[in-house]
Amino acid sequence: MGMIENDWLEPLAPEFHKPYYAELFQFVKQEYATRKIFPPADDIFNAFHLTPLHEVKVVILGQDPYHNNGQAHGLCFSVKPDVAVPPSLVNIYQELHDDLGCYIPNNGYLTKWAKQGVLMLNTVLTVRAHQANSHRGRGWEEFTDAAIQVLNDQDRPIVFILWGSPAQKKAQMLHNPKHLILKAPHPSPYSAARGFFGSRPFSKTNEFLKEHGLTPIDWQIENV
Repeated sequence: MGMIENDWLEPLAPEFHKPYYAELFQFVKQEYATRKIFPPADDIFNAFHLTPLHEVKVVILGQDPYHNNGQAHGLCFSVKPDVAVPPSLVNIYQELHDDLGCYIPNNGYLTKWAKQGVLMLNTVLTVRAHQANSHRGRGWEEFTDAAIQVLNDQDRPIVFILWGSPAQKKAQMLHNPKHLILKAPHPSPYSAARGFFGSRPFSKTNEFLKEHGLTPIDWQIENV
């Protein structure tokens, strides 16, 4: 596993010395040695690598990584440029089009968002090939909860976009009145029609950022 090396390291360092993380590390190491695991090991912490703590303006929480070949690369909802856009991201793009008028791109590579301060964090960071939620309950949740707590403690406004009930449960950790919490059903085809469509998270986020003197996010993902 590639280590975190930027300004996330200091606040998260205590986690690496806790018993749960030692067990998690050994479990993940064994899984990579004996099974097909996503994302590639060097990509596990990409969300932290691409969005340093001091740059975080927005947090989008996912669940566990995509579990089909070549999809996951360490950012929630994002896939590599040459991979078909997954259904949930198709719906995210549709809402983005309806909300801000962005055209729907031909790829699902969301690194542009991450580099603008959108932390694209899954609550579980690894998964077995073709087995959704197969690494749930192994310790990643405790680690990513620690990251969410670090974000809650930041003395500056941050937008938390919580799609679906697992992400929304994290709202109970978010007590800082400086932050904005946006909740909606998950963009999955199974639930998007129940209130994800029409929730306008992208314009609401940018309005909040502008109100606080911050540069809004350019949400347009370009064609490749």
